[in-house]
Amino acid sequence: MTEVEYALSIESQDPEQALKIYQSITSQDVKAEDENKIKEIETALVSMGKFLAKQNKASELANLIKSIRPYLSIISKAKASKIVRELVDIFLDMGSSTGLEIPLCLECIEWAKGEKRTFLTQALEGKLVLLYHANGDYTQALTTINRVMKELKKMDDKQLLMEIQLSESKVYHTLRNIPKARAALTSARTTANSIYVPPKLQANLDMQSGILHGEEKDFKTAYSYFYEAFEGYDSIDSPLALTSLKYMLLCKIMLNTPDDVNGILTGKLGLKYSGEGIEAMKAIAEASKKRSISIFNETLEKFEGELKKDAVVQNHLQSLYDNLLERNLVRIIEPYSRVQLSHVADTIDLPYDIVEKKLSQIILDKKFSGILDQGSGVLIVYDGSESDQTYTYALDTISQMGKVVDALFKKAQKLS
Repeated sequence: MTEVEYALSIESQDPEQALKIYQSITSQDVKAEDENKIKEIETALVSMGKFLAKQNKASELANLIKSIRPYLSIISKAKASKIVRELVDIFLDMGSSTGLEIPLCLECIEWAKGEKRTFLTQALEGKLVLLYHANGDYTQALTTINRVMKELKKMDDKQLLMEIQLSESKVYHTLRNIPKARAALTSARTTANSIYVPPKLQANLDMQSGILHGEEKDFKTAYSYFYEAFEGYDSIDSPLALTSLKYMLLCKIMLNTPDDVNGILTGKLGLKYSGEGIEAMKAIAEASKKRSISIFNETLEKFEGELKKDAVVQNHLQSLYDNLLERNLVRIIEPYSRVQLSHVADTIDLPYDIVEKKLSQIILDKKFSGILDQGSGVLIVYDGSESDQTYTYALDTISQMGKVVDALFKKAQKLS
């Protein structure tokens, strides 16, 4: 058993000792011709990075990335780039907002420029775009994207080009520019068709596709993409699998099939995952099933972090609320032919003017037949009846006869 393997085996039992072993391996002096030692240090660095990420030691991991630069100058540029990218990925995947992310990324970019490592520079700038996006600095993110895209057109790194195009789609989606987000995603998928795409990157593509289809209210297609993303993330044990599962459940709720939520969660894949996000979706599904506004509002308050702070879910919350309110109102007025609006407002526990406005909208949208008598504050509900199609058929017949007469007129002109 090598030292690295031993350190890996004792990480959970004796983390301090494991860290000391990693540090002793990575601090050794090494010569360029000693390939075995270089390979051992490379493995130890990546293992140490993952270990620090598990321990949630962001500052220590940032210091590790900075401290290995003397070692990187000894090994080949390709290996050095691979190690830096891997460690930076591990650092960013931690998801801890320490404020170190952007300064660290900028510092690594400056170092890569100084070492004239063009591919590494552009790869790190791709990560920087995601950091600007997460930080809400969209102007800087788009500026960086435009600059990197110009440079990438001169080179042939299609995978990095696809990553940048995907990042561009995410930024435009956050800015609510859906057409540009869709165009950027289409470019990314076109680029992906000509190269091998790693599972994580393919899952990212599927996730973004699902999000954009959701924006277009095509929740069936969105569900399919989220499922693909979920399987991709699940295969690499990514925490984003939980997020894609949450979006799958959201699609089922938006499709008005809340009963499917429990079916998914009790399936082979769903049993592996649990958390606040899943519980929030189960509660929303229950509110949808019972057509209950009160349960919906209680769920929003209880799971505010998972629902209101998630941009994708937040975009659909109003639509969800309107749908629930509409179904709840229909449930209340179903038994009546005439009902006072004040009674409906009291039953649903909402202000009178909101109920009146929503009922007017439902009638105009022809969700049910009725009329609002605002003078007496009464809703008169008509029995649903089949509309008489005679008038429609008559108009269609006249239209077709008109086409026949036009055709005969053209033939008559030719004869004359």
